[in-house]
Amino acid sequence: MNTTTLPRPVALVPVGLLAALATVLFWASSFPLIRAAVAEFSPLPLAALRYAVAGAAMGAWLLLAPGGRELLPRGREWPRLLLAAGLGIVAYNLLLNSGQRTVSAGAASFIANTAPVMTALLAVLLLGERLRVWAWPGMALSLGGVGLIAAAQPGGLHLGAGALQILGSAACLAMFFVVQRPLLARLGGLRTAAWVVVLGGLLLLPWLPAGLAQAQGASVQGIWTVIALGLFPAALGYGCWAVAQAHYGAARAASFLYLVPPTATLMALALLGERPSPQILLGGALALGGVLVVNRWGKA
Repeated sequence: MNTTTLPRPVALVPVGLLAALATVLFWASSFPLIRAAVAEFSPLPLAALRYAVAGAAMGAWLLLAPGGRELLPRGREWPRLLLAAGLGIVAYNLLLNSGQRTVSAGAASFIANTAPVMTALLAVLLLGERLRVWAWPGMALSLGGVGLIAAAQPGGLHLGAGALQILGSAACLAMFFVVQRPLLARLGGLRTAAWVVVLGGLLLLPWLPAGLAQAQGASVQGIWTVIALGLFPAALGYGCWAVAQAHYGAARAASFLYLVPPTATLMALALLGERPSPQILLGGALALGGVLVVNRWGKA
């Protein structure tokens, strides 16, 4: 009998790695794209147009995905999804779009990336989770970095200033992460994200007519920027993120997200000609360092 075994097939394409890197590129691109779009669109009409595109793409996936009826949201999951959409789509985009009218794309990406630090703090306050002693200096380090970045932006961290609005968007994203957490076990990450995007688009419908009216006076480049925002960071970004998490697990996949602010800064330099000052780079390094300390050594 021939006992020769055939060699195992070798994966030519590392799917998980490609998905993680694509997520970084898609999510990093949102900051320079928003910075360009707010020159022609108001914050909420821009969000309404963006999530009309993203909601249509995600809605089509929900209709075609296997197990659709079995994995429909149930009972109390609907109010939680609506709250998640209100926080993670409507409030987050209102504050981020408003803030990026005066804050550079690179600076905005560093500030927004402090959301994991706020998520850890909210998990302690609302979910009873525990933090190790290293979490607190990590939070202080991250906040100090945000302060340095804000000091280089118009208005600093004063009420109504762009940097404070973006910090508020990070807080909304942190609350979104906490609110959606119970949904993930049954619905899964991608299906939860799809429902949040679809419901967020529906919540933004009152501002869609204004967005369409502004689109009539916008440049062709501005319109394509909005379409790109809906398709790539919102729709494809979540899809790639779900693949990356399935391959690496949530904790290991999250380590790739440290690449988002530096990538966004490089994209802003290439696409918009925005050169970050040494103060912004130092503040960004401190903010990212604080997030790393909290995520790596601060969680029990």
